Amino acid sequence: MPTDLRTRKRLATRQSISLAATRLFLERGFDNVTVDEIAAAAEVGRMTVFNYFPRKEDMFFDRDEEAHDVLREALRQPAAGVSPVETLRLLAHRLIAQRSPFVTFSADSKGFIETVESSETLKARARAMRDELAQTLAAELAQSAGTDPADGQVQLAAGLLVATWTVAFLSAHRVFQAKRDTAAANVAFLALIDQGSLGVKAALAATPFI
Repeated sequence: MPTDLRTRKRLATRQSISLAATRLFLERGFDNVTVDEIAAAAEVGRMTVFNYFPRKEDMFFDRDEEAHDVLREALRQPAAGVSPVETLRLLAHRLIAQRSPFVTFSADSKGFIETVESSETLKARARAMRDELAQTLAAELAQSAGTDPADGQVQLAAGLLVATWTVAFLSAHRVFQAKRDTAAANVAFLALIDQGSLGVKAALAATPFI
């Protein structure tokens, strides 16, 4: 936790803007909310909003960089003898057990997904974020194997892993939408993570990643 007063104030301002923006986005739809309205709701100036969030979409996906950090930490501190693919499978189980906001299936997250699906801008940003996450993953896998992030095997591994998590995440949200049951959604998420991990391991046989 940061103890510097200036840092705490900056984090508080950022959170205030993000919370105000998210509330408005969920209530009215992303494309129907202006930056000026967000600034007014957060009681800051328009330029202050842009100082913290260069793009409007960044206020909605405000935990994106934190997700990259979680991924990096898991791969840089694996359990002894555990491969990168298995490390990420175990990470999924740990996030569910910890009720992490990154894999929460609830009425609140349902609204989040519906807001994304109703905005072409947010859908485009979500696709870009998946590509960015794949490149972060490729960089970490390459570092662990002592190879180039552009290597075909590295790119294949990163792409398959991100695809597995994406399918599991969206499928679990559909389960929650149908059943209104978080436990059932969690089971669906982890079942697909486990199944996808088996497929990734088969596809990457004889590589350093399994």
